[in-house]
Amino acid sequence: MADDAGQDKRKQHRARQSGVKADKKKLKAKKDSNQKDPELTARQRNPKAFAINSAQRAERNFRRKEDLTAKKQHIPVVDQTPDVPPPVLIAVVGPPKVGKTTLIKNLIKSFTRTNVTEIKGPITIVTSKKRRITLLECNNDVNSMIDVAKCADLVLLLCDASYGFEMEIFEFLNICQVHGMPKIMGVLTHLDMIKNPKQLRKRKKELKHRFWTEVYDGAKLFYLSGLLHGEYLRNEVKNLGRFISVMKFRPLQWRGAHSYLLVDRVEDVTNTDRIRRDPKCDREVVLYGYVRGVPLKQEHMVHIAGLGDARIDELSAIPDPCPLPGTEKKRSLLEKERLLYAPMSGVGGIVYDKDAVYIELQGSHSHKVQEQTAEAAEQAELVSKLIDKKATIDEQMEQQEFRLFSDAQPIKSKDFRNDEGEEEEEDGESSEDEDEEGEDSGLDAADSEDEEQDEFATDDWRGENSDEEEDPEEEDASSGDEEYQSLGNVKTANESDSDDEEARVLASNMSWKTNLAQKARDAFLQRHSESKNLMRLVYGVYNQSERSRQEAEAEENEDSEEELGGLFRVAAKKQSQQQSDKDIRDKDERCFFEYQGDATRDWLAEDNKQLIKNCFVTGKWKASEDAENLLKMDDMSDAESEVYGDFEDLETGEQHSGKPKTEGDGESDEESAKPEESTAAKRKLTRVEEENLTKAELMAKKLKLKAKFDAEYDNSGEGKGEEDTGRITGDHSFYEDLKAEAQRQSELNKSEFAHLDNEFRIQIEGYRPGLYVRLGFKQLPAEFVENFDASYPVLVGALNLTEENVGYVNCKVKKHRWYKKILKTGDPLIISMGWRRFQTVAIYAKVEDNFRQRYLKYTPNHVTCSMTFWGPITPQNTGFLALQTVRQDQEEMRRLGFRIAATGCVTELDKSSQIMKKLKLVGHPFKIYKKTAFVKDMFNSSLEVAKFEGAKIKTVSGIRGQIKKAHHTPEGSYRATFEDKILMSDIVFCRTWFRVEVPRFYAPVTSLLLPLEQKSQWQGMKTLGQLKRERAMQNAAQPDSMYTEVVRKEKIFRPLTIPKALQRALPYKDKPKFGPENPKKPLERVAVVLSPYEQKVAKMMKMIETNYKDKLHRERVEMKKRMKNYREKKREKMASKERRQKELRKKVSRAISKMRGKQSA
Repeated sequence: MADDAGQDKRKQHRARQSGVKADKKKLKAKKDSNQKDPELTARQRNPKAFAINSAQRAERNFRRKEDLTAKKQHIPVVDQTPDVPPPVLIAVVGPPKVGKTTLIKNLIKSFTRTNVTEIKGPITIVTSKKRRITLLECNNDVNSMIDVAKCADLVLLLCDASYGFEMEIFEFLNICQVHGMPKIMGVLTHLDMIKNPKQLRKRKKELKHRFWTEVYDGAKLFYLSGLLHGEYLRNEVKNLGRFISVMKFRPLQWRGAHSYLLVDRVEDVTNTDRIRRDPKCDREVVLYGYVRGVPLKQEHMVHIAGLGDARIDELSAIPDPCPLPGTEKKRSLLEKERLLYAPMSGVGGIVYDKDAVYIELQGSHSHKVQEQTAEAAEQAELVSKLIDKKATIDEQMEQQEFRLFSDAQPIKSKDFRNDEGEEEEEDGESSEDEDEEGEDSGLDAADSEDEEQDEFATDDWRGENSDEEEDPEEEDASSGDEEYQSLGNVKTANESDSDDEEARVLASNMSWKTNLAQKARDAFLQRHSESKNLMRLVYGVYNQSERSRQEAEAEENEDSEEELGGLFRVAAKKQSQQQSDKDIRDKDERCFFEYQGDATRDWLAEDNKQLIKNCFVTGKWKASEDAENLLKMDDMSDAESEVYGDFEDLETGEQHSGKPKTEGDGESDEESAKPEESTAAKRKLTRVEEENLTKAELMAKKLKLKAKFDAEYDNSGEGKGEEDTGRITGDHSFYEDLKAEAQRQSELNKSEFAHLDNEFRIQIEGYRPGLYVRLGFKQLPAEFVENFDASYPVLVGALNLTEENVGYVNCKVKKHRWYKKILKTGDPLIISMGWRRFQTVAIYAKVEDNFRQRYLKYTPNHVTCSMTFWGPITPQNTGFLALQTVRQDQEEMRRLGFRIAATGCVTELDKSSQIMKKLKLVGHPFKIYKKTAFVKDMFNSSLEVAKFEGAKIKTVSGIRGQIKKAHHTPEGSYRATFEDKILMSDIVFCRTWFRVEVPRFYAPVTSLLLPLEQKSQWQGMKTLGQLKRERAMQNAAQPDSMYTEVVRKEKIFRPLTIPKALQRALPYKDKPKFGPENPKKPLERVAVVLSPYEQKVAKMMKMIETNYKDKLHRERVEMKKRMKNYREKKREKMASKERRQKELRKKVSRAISKMRGKQSA
């Protein structure tokens, strides 16, 4: 600590007292002091030196400055942060083995000086006077990553610098982009693995720019250079903690409209006997956490991520286990005030709860195995026997037996009746009466109550007592018993005290008996003077203790009241009894007071009647409605118009000018307006007072507002104390007005419920963010408690009223470019939307120009498409992501690479879906009459034809037509007309559309119910391909889907016939020529028989030809040999030539270098 303090303290700058620099400063100060106005700046003293040289450059600089200013501006958002905000949720995310747990331990040690051995669940620590943080480690599971991204305020993204960014980091960044981007800070670890400094700098630069590409340019990236004794360097962790402590957060859209909490404590409060009978019974579970987002209300349904929707059975606020420091002024957070709250990690002190008190013993003594004595061993054995008992105490007591004699029949406990029960009850009632009347009879009860109060009313860590806010009357009433009890304790503990001291204490104890008559009289008058609380009568009781007391009284009086028809109760008897008791008590008490009658008014007297006369009028008499005032105002208006008004006579055109006001009148008006202005400035008029203003008062108010507006508008740049600095400044008033408006709205929101009682405020507003609440649930699955693991976050998100319903959700979706497979319609898809994670079956479609949603079998690449599924109704523009699997399977991850299949947002909500699929009905003509044809094989019956009468049809060749009427034979045929004559070979088709039903399948992802080893292996509905691969089944071949060779017969056309009359009219070149019938067919050759001489000649010619061919072949081979030898010789010549040239170049180079050496020398 001493070393750190020495490092943080910087050496102060010492100004030079002598030298050139000091002389210049002294001379300059002397010149400034000699001037008339020494406060002027250099720009104001010499404006010519700062004049604009170039107007273009000045404009360019001004534009650049304004652009930078505009980039920094955001739309002002109303700050909804409560007075005591919840802890900032910081999630530490990264792949396995990057140092997440080590970083959390170091941060906790840096802030609280506490070593935490095990990190499990959220850990809340106090970092400064006004900020707390909750650290949460995210394990390498996509379900946990999704839940953490939905609730984290700040994400510390850890990366192994020696390995680089892994796929889990990119997946988490994509999840954050969909569900609302929190603040993200990158942290590079394992930098000590890179030994080369140059390589380390290069690696840092590469990772920084890659991180900027994914997040935003300039995103903060921290470097943890290495480990020292198993911990990161102290200064680096401290710098990271400073950035965390001053980080500011902008509200996100989804979290700004929903309340949520991250559970940091889970308890099972189910009856143990019920669990013993049925271990798999539904459990009663209590969850604890800080409310975040907007106020939480009990009537809203919540969704527990990984479990499902649930209804809150009990919701209450409990004391904050990790409160902020006290409001007293301190320079820094003291060491003893630093607090750590981590119930799941086994760290913390005493925790008070509604059901129990939990004590955590810190230190080494809690882990030692102590040597037990014989008595301690016997006690431990007795406790273990009690724990091992399967039956309850009542059952064991009922089975107990007792024998008076050895051979007598045993008497069982359940057969024995207690006949003295009534007597005991009467004795109990009499003892209660005695306790109330007696002075010292309630010592034991008071002792136990005071012990309980001392246990819960101990000074908290801030040094503030929670009981200091109690009423002083209650303190006075209870002071006597407490002092008497303290006296008894003093006597037993210190028997050797002096008698004087005892007498003094006794005298002080008897002080409560003094002046009893005065106290009783004041209480009597107070009871009679109090009026009924109208709010309590109309809206009911809003105090929890009083409500419980009234409910208990109502239960006691239920039996005594009579019922009429099962609906109404007769309460007259009870009310008359209460009134008679009150009258008797009042008569008894009135005799003790002499002047009690003066306290009650006689309402029959005339003076008292005048006081309440106006109470029997609905509303207050307005001055504008009173006849007397109206007449006065009319007279005043007439007089004013005559004296002060300027008008023109429209008939004659004559101008009339009014008389100005006299100085005396103006002064009197000003004097009379001064007290009104002062009172108006002090407080704002209420709505009732504004309605009751007279005309003169309204006119004065309007004139005052107009004068104020004119003063602001005419002198907008003057009189505001703004100095002309000579610089060109932009107009940012609009943005400043927006910020001021948001600030005013924020202050108004905070002050609206600030004056109300805490319990009443909770009933109206709900449990506001920052409160530590206790949520009770009934009928939760037993697997949630049995398989609970603190390393998996439990996120509870509140649902708005519309989000509790289920229907068709229409979305805009785009397949992720890194996902290797395309998505198929009808395959199950896991969607994370809002607080929920669920599996559904999606149908893809494309919106066409006529707004028809056309069915798609697969998702297109790099283009958005429409997706409809059956799921929870979610507000529009809510982002979501889709996955095909959430299982942590290495083979599956290696095959997919990137697990996020698609991203998108909700576009519209509808109770029905309008996805249409195209269907082509095909038919063949069997009769053709010019432009009419009869088509078959398209329909099966005449009824189907009747439904499609008038439908458009088309041939493959493009001839359009229309269906007319059904034909009798064959069944399903019809008559159609076309725009041209069709052929028998044409195929006729009718294009139709039919609606596709979206499957109603919705299954929440229940990963929290799985055992620990299977939590990351949740498997929902499988695709048909997965089932066939698991069972080694192959698809049956469909003949229509087989690729077969298409054999097309060549069409034979009839020969062209030209009429003879046309042939005679044609020119000669176009007239048909009569040649051979089949010119392509070769003529048949006649066989030739050679004579013996001709055979010899043919044989000789063949021999000569063979000899010639052989000669040519030999010449060609010889030429190839010659060419080969020639090329070899030429290659050798070229090689020798190159060697000579190389030697020559070397010689020339040597000579040149020698010459240059001589010249330089």
